[in-house]
Amino acid sequence: MPCDIEAKPRLLWLQGVTCNGNTHSFLNLPHLDELINKFEIISHPILESTISFEEITKCKAECDILIFEGAYDPLLKRNDVLMSELLHHYALGAQHIIALGSCASFGGIFKASAPERNSGLMFNETKEQGPLVSSKAKLINLSGCPAHPEWLGYTLEMILHERAIKKDELQRPRELYSNLAHHGCTRNEYFEWKVDAKDFGLKEGCLFYGQGCRGPMTHSSCNKILWNEVSSKTRVGTPCFGCTEPDFPRTNLFSTKTNMSIPQDVPLGVEKRNYLTMAGIAKSFHIERLEGKLIDDEKTD
Repeated sequence: MPCDIEAKPRLLWLQGVTCNGNTHSFLNLPHLDELINKFEIISHPILESTISFEEITKCKAECDILIFEGAYDPLLKRNDVLMSELLHHYALGAQHIIALGSCASFGGIFKASAPERNSGLMFNETKEQGPLVSSKAKLINLSGCPAHPEWLGYTLEMILHERAIKKDELQRPRELYSNLAHHGCTRNEYFEWKVDAKDFGLKEGCLFYGQGCRGPMTHSSCNKILWNEVSSKTRVGTPCFGCTEPDFPRTNLFSTKTNMSIPQDVPLGVEKRNYLTMAGIAKSFHIERLEGKLIDDEKTD
């Protein structure tokens, strides 16, 4: 049965080593007010809360849902209390734990800066060596830099209505991460016929070869659940950085690694030899429709 409205689930939002990106992303959820009114926000870095953070650091509160944003650092302190103590206390009593963003999921950018300390709650990249490995059953990873606000909205609604969330091997909801960022991309026909974008910010061309787009190998629904309900990175002419994957961030985000002009990585599920054969055939075609501008301001009626 759905949760009783009179007894709202108690939600606690903690922050590790973070840039606050996921907090600000969540504030852009179109139906934010409607959603948060279904929960008791006992503590949040920005939203109105029912309990002071000082009380939270005394470990006197209880929560049903724990959201953790940022990388886990066992030496980090909040109000002179180790974050490790806060995390373990509230994780123990929570029914659901959400690792929000790639830092909380896999270590992310802050893992790259201090790999000897920082990690995700369960994973350090793909290795299960985070502080909450034992909480696997109730842990949900919402990776992304930042995570899409609709992804968190979906997860909270599923929890609210007590619906099972099927997860992949990295604890991410399959409903959100079974697609690739490539799916739904408006540039797919350019990709199929190997017509490359000449620069960033253009409406035409594929960003895979020249601009380092990771869309064909990134598990994400960014091009199916659009940002601000209207757009995505590839739609505005910026490559996907693969920010939902455990190996994010990689070096040289705006370039495609190649060996003798052959991409080092090819789309998921395709043998490299087969991909190169198909790519060679596609490049042999000349499709005039795909080689011009979609909107040519120089042409007149």
